[in-house]
Amino acid sequence: MDKRRQRDASEQAEDTSARKVIVDGVEQPVIPDIRATDLEPYVGLKYLSKLFRFMAVILILLLLTEAVTGISAQGTASLPTLLGEASRLLVLAGLLWGVGDLALLLIDVGHDVRAGRILLSRQLHTMTERGAASVEKGPPPSGS
Repeated sequence: MDKRRQRDASEQAEDTSARKVIVDGVEQPVIPDIRATDLEPYVGLKYLSKLFRFMAVILILLLLTEAVTGISAQGTASLPTLLGEASRLLVLAGLLWGVGDLALLLIDVGHDVRAGRILLSRQLHTMTERGAASVEKGPPPSGS
């Protein structure tokens, strides 16, 4: 279902510079042809990024405790096993950290898309106003 903000002719004629809309308890300005969802933050992706980074930190802590436990229990004989486990855990922690960074990158991409939408709608709004003003003025005088 399309959740775009529907506007009627009377609402288009109003001055939108002083109007506000409340989104998630925060009062924000109404911009012509901009959906209210275009102004909302990406909360879910931020939490996802934090979750993946937290999991990466837990894996690093697990690696450290495993190394301390292995060396204290078996001494230097546990080093070959610990090196294999350490490399696996470090790679997995790095991948999780990278996925967290990708989630932040998706947030930045979303902001760029939103900015593009807003700029495009403002250009459309300006061009529509200019077109309506030129129609009211009438055609340019002929030079013949």
